[in-house]
Amino acid sequence: MSGGLRLRGLRKSYGDLQVLRGVDLDVEPGEVVCVIGPSGSGKSTLLRCANHLEPLDAGFVQVDDVLVGYEPRDGRLHESSERDIARARLRMGMVFQQFNLFSHLTALRNITLGPTRVLRRDPTEVEREARDLLARVGLAGHADKLPAQLSGGQQQRVAIARALAMKPAVLLFDEPTSALDPELVGEVLAVMRGLAEQGMTMVVVTHEIGFAADVADTVVFMDDGVVVESGPAERVLRYPESERTAGFLAHVRRHPEKETDHA
Repeated sequence: MSGGLRLRGLRKSYGDLQVLRGVDLDVEPGEVVCVIGPSGSGKSTLLRCANHLEPLDAGFVQVDDVLVGYEPRDGRLHESSERDIARARLRMGMVFQQFNLFSHLTALRNITLGPTRVLRRDPTEVEREARDLLARVGLAGHADKLPAQLSGGQQQRVAIARALAMKPAVLLFDEPTSALDPELVGEVLAVMRGLAEQGMTMVVVTHEIGFAADVADTVVFMDDGVVVESGPAERVLRYPESERTAGFLAHVRRHPEKETDHA
């Protein structure tokens, strides 16, 4: 199930620090958008605001024309109830930097927990789908293992399967490889490439410029809380129009190991 995502005028501050300064972004159904930029540019905050893990100061988010976190009333937007926010958030799966698996649950149980507890789906059907998802991410033989028994790359692939189990319209990835040892990055990126080929709508905050070049339809360059430049991946990455984008890409290509993001 893939849908479109629309962000308009997103603003977010923490005290006097303005992290997002009026961000607009459109993601079409089936499109892969990679968001790049220096640390502290607001990329991760953009994702957290998109699925309402962080409330907005201004602006709105829509998935398939459904507002996330807010509802129109008396000509203004008002924050939705917790139940409505949770329901709207189900439209977006989130894959975090640090996996966020439940350490006391097996890989299989990490995947089945949401569909059975939140969606109230039949456990037998959910388990069958979860095993299919584990096979899809190359972990068919690891269903009964705890997170501590898995490598970082394997844990992240379980996290991707867990997000897919909720059947989201859009998948958000927040630097999904930044916590991994270099030799494990490829296995996670391979799963993400497969999702892109299957038409999953994805927004990926990443420092993996090669992945963005191979997979993204659109690349968005952010700096200082604004979108500096966006467009077709090949054009932005090979022929950037902004001097700031060009400078960033040149720096990343010289020092790829330094460009991880935590903001």
